[in-house]
Amino acid sequence: MDGLTQWWHDEVIGAQKGPLLLSFVAFVITFTATRTITRMIRAGRGPFHNVSAGGVHLHHSTPGLILLVAGAFTAVGAVGRPPWAYLAALLVGVGASLVLDEFAMIFHLKDVYWSQEGQLSVNMVTLAAACVGLAVVGVSPANVAGLGDTERWVRGGVATLLVVHLLLVAVTALKGKYPTALVGLFAWPVTWVAAVRLARPTSPWARWFYSPAKMACAATRAKDFDRRWGPVRKRWDDVIGGRPTNG
Repeated sequence: MDGLTQWWHDEVIGAQKGPLLLSFVAFVITFTATRTITRMIRAGRGPFHNVSAGGVHLHHSTPGLILLVAGAFTAVGAVGRPPWAYLAALLVGVGASLVLDEFAMIFHLKDVYWSQEGQLSVNMVTLAAACVGLAVVGVSPANVAGLGDTERWVRGGVATLLVVHLLLVAVTALKGKYPTALVGLFAWPVTWVAAVRLARPTSPWARWFYSPAKMACAATRAKDFDRRWGPVRKRWDDVIGGRPTNG
């Protein structure tokens, strides 16, 4: 309990992460509530139903975009002053969750919410939550009062390693290993290994740097990997986002 209190004082209060923590909590709660409600609507249960305006179905990314823009302008005007900074954080957390939950629809410019393509939204929400959560629980080398020189140097070294780690996460994502990059945000050995292994043949990294022979090798390895782990990933996506209508 003392450690938790110290973390709260140093990393949340001292590092001024209160608004970020509020935004993260609002993001996660909104996504959970949204997916619960949409599943109930899909199953025809409960008092919830789709909302239409003038015969046009109103997707929840619409109010989400409004909240996200309102939160962004509030944050610019607040300049860190409470309670406006916390209001901005709440609006951004809720709005971003509603928008990213329909990211696949925005990306494809068609209603793919319950299709296999719609699982992209779940991946984006998970990635965003992981990044913000990592920022919330991480240590800060600056803006923390009462630190000695040694502790400040240690924190600076940790921050440097974190930057290197995030670069390797980006390399892993560019190699088309999106779930691995997500897991690697928290399990650094996963990312460090994945970053040096072959990319997936459809990834930007493979298109930019691979010869035809290396591309063929990557395709063979990707096929073997998908045969072993593809069903596991599909079950996970179905649990979080709901089973697609088209499979």
